Amino acid sequence: MGKGTLLYAQSGGVTAVINATAGAVIQAARAHRVKALAARNGILGVLREELVDTSKETAAAIRGLAHTPGGAFGSCRYKLKSLEDDAAKYARVLEVLKAHDVRWFLYNGGNDSADTALKLSQLAKASGYPLTCIGVPKTVDNDLVVTDCCPGFGSAAKYTAVSVAEAALDVAAMADTSTKVFVYEVMGRHAGWLAAAAGLAGEGKDSAPHIILFPEVPWDEAAFLARVKATVERVGHCVVVVSEGLRHADGRFVADAGGKDAFGHSQLGGVGPALAAIVKDALGLKVHWTVPDYLQRSARHLASKTDLAHAQAVGKAAVEYALKGLNGVMPVIVRTSDSPYRWKVAPAPLTGIANQEKKMPRGFISRDGYGITAACRRYLTPLIRGEAPPPYRPDGLPDYVQLKLQPVPKKLPKFG
Repeated sequence: MGKGTLLYAQSGGVTAVINATAGAVIQAARAHRVKALAARNGILGVLREELVDTSKETAAAIRGLAHTPGGAFGSCRYKLKSLEDDAAKYARVLEVLKAHDVRWFLYNGGNDSADTALKLSQLAKASGYPLTCIGVPKTVDNDLVVTDCCPGFGSAAKYTAVSVAEAALDVAAMADTSTKVFVYEVMGRHAGWLAAAAGLAGEGKDSAPHIILFPEVPWDEAAFLARVKATVERVGHCVVVVSEGLRHADGRFVADAGGKDAFGHSQLGGVGPALAAIVKDALGLKVHWTVPDYLQRSARHLASKTDLAHAQAVGKAAVEYALKGLNGVMPVIVRTSDSPYRWKVAPAPLTGIANQEKKMPRGFISRDGYGITAACRRYLTPLIRGEAPPPYRPDGLPDYVQLKLQPVPKKLPKFG
């Protein structure tokens, strides 16, 4: 083993393939004979000096991360503020990194995680500590800028498209005497990428989903109800897909619960059931709704093969960039061709990624605001392509990996 250790951590909502990135990071570190540690529960594990020695895990267990959902090392929704406002916490992070000779820090997450990695790289540089920080992309929301897509999104998109297609067949079969309107709520606070993915379930105005509601398009209740009514009269039923971040014309969330989460974002209270109640009250139709919630991001059994390849590629590249000293960058996906689908990984500076959001382009949303365009289909289709099922045990359940998570002895006093 060479001088210095590498520290990897996971942050934010987990995905079906974030562990595939973790596995690729650890395998690449082993190939370069670099000791790899992992923080428990993201940046909180660094603050608490709760680190895991990945060298204690077998090669088979690390390979098994590729088909295991969740976050193997634990994740967190915890954002460090500015270097000035959270100076003591940043100083503590640097102290922990120095105590364990961490020279490379890889933070696997979304916008807020990219910001943390960027600030740490700036702090280390200012303090003269030789630390290379890499942001590693991950989010089912697909809202990171610069990268063509985000690892984790393709699998959630595939789950969404398949689930909507299957549920639509169920609704169509029962519509004569039962449910007329089905509302399916997807994740996506400010960006409607997952809602758009539902559009892959069918094509043509009479195919489900009949209505997609995006955060990018202000919601008009009267127009929406008229569209639902007309669809039921024409088709016999109506399948609605709605993003959790649907907004009124004045910018208010339709389902704002009034609170804030750990990142300071508004807590949303369930737009699916809210819309279902509005349809029932206004139109008197039988309505069912569903909120897949964690299911859409943890469904490893339905993962996209393309997404898995993306997740592993950015993990491997992150280690290579770190060892080359490419400080304050993120390995991003660059699409070079739609058909056939071709892509590569390239480094991009975190300064152009942190705290920014990529929303749906207007050219991806149909003119009426209720569907997706051909251009959107061309973008989305390659991302859900291919199957990568996990191995199954004799009892019929997936053979997911459970790591030992052997802690590294602490060297510092307890923080806080």
